[in-house]
Amino acid sequence: MTLLDGKLLSQTIKTELAAEVAEIVACGGKIPHLAAVLIGESAASQVYVNSKIKSCKEVGFKSSLIRRDADVTEEEVLEIVHRLNNDPDVDGFIVQLPLPKHIDEEKITLAIDHRKDVDGFHPVNFGRMAQGMPAFLPATPYGMVEILRRYEIETSGKHCVVVGRSNIVGTPISILLSRKGYPGDCTVTLTHSRTRDLAGEVRRADIIIAAIGIPNFIQGDWVKEGAVVIDVGINRIVDETRKSGFRLVGDVDFQAVAPKCSYITPVPGGVGLMTVAALMINTLKACKGTVYAK
Repeated sequence: MTLLDGKLLSQTIKTELAAEVAEIVACGGKIPHLAAVLIGESAASQVYVNSKIKSCKEVGFKSSLIRRDADVTEEEVLEIVHRLNNDPDVDGFIVQLPLPKHIDEEKITLAIDHRKDVDGFHPVNFGRMAQGMPAFLPATPYGMVEILRRYEIETSGKHCVVVGRSNIVGTPISILLSRKGYPGDCTVTLTHSRTRDLAGEVRRADIIIAAIGIPNFIQGDWVKEGAVVIDVGINRIVDETRKSGFRLVGDVDFQAVAPKCSYITPVPGGVGLMTVAALMINTLKACKGTVYAK
């Protein structure tokens, strides 16, 4: 069993990006600029945004953070989005989800200029991705694709079972892995909470993508020998032996599943760090105009 080390891979990618940014700057080019909008005081969201800002510093990007209280109006958030859309110095930006319940996430997503949508959530980018056109790929699926590619894991002709059908992870990764070319050419089954005999479907998989958001959901007897497991879940569970009072686990019962796998991502230290790395890649592409010409 080989651990798919997201920490190591993400650091490798950031080193590559830093070298490219240094070369751009040395030639008098523009420094990439990523902005983030953070609404409210969610501890998890603050951790994610801080990680993105830290990564910007590591690779030589300029970063901006716009914070508002949880009671901010939807109109003010839309005004912030409009301002970022029209700021020529901002190459890409994210509005950290989830948003407070009184703000329509779909309306905010649609308001973002798809040419600056480095999270890859806008329907224009989603549609272009589905058709195999240049697009900003959703950051988490993009991170998973990079894991498979950089570890040179065979995907052609493999049966991939995706557990979870969200628009952010499950559905887009099912599209990416079914597309022609590497890493892709999989036969993909997209499963979810209403799937009959879910365990049976997972047992057929050569590659398992676990993205259902339930701690330790995928059991040891659900996984065949030699399977590749990509665990997207980041779940807090109570652990009184820890100073924090909790620990992070994935959607896969790691202790039971890992011995049966050829490859598996750990939690933490797997997909989460690669999500941030993918966001950095998208931001550099936005700055260079390699997806949408400037």
